[in-house]
Amino acid sequence: MANTRSIGDEDADWLGLSILSGAHMTLVPRVLQLLNEAGLAHVGVLVGGIIPEADIPRLLEMGVARVFGPGTTMDSIVAFLRERRDAAHA
Repeated sequence: MANTRSIGDEDADWLGLSILSGAHMTLVPRVLQLLNEAGLAHVGVLVGGIIPEADIPRLLEMGVARVFGPGTTMDSIVAFLRERRDAAHA
């Protein structure tokens, strides 16, 4: 049987981007724009990788929920997502 699912069928709450190339100020705005255009502005965006400190406030202003730098543990990311989930359901 053919897969007939389309974008949005998975009901993802979060999108994580790992960017090591330095292209975050080009890629992130484009991803946010595409999410908006697809009616998926409710999907939270996390960014990880090598992101200069000076760029973090700009990314947050664009709508990124959180920026995680090198060495961030999976436990820290999961804790952040759980906090956001719990706050949304409070």
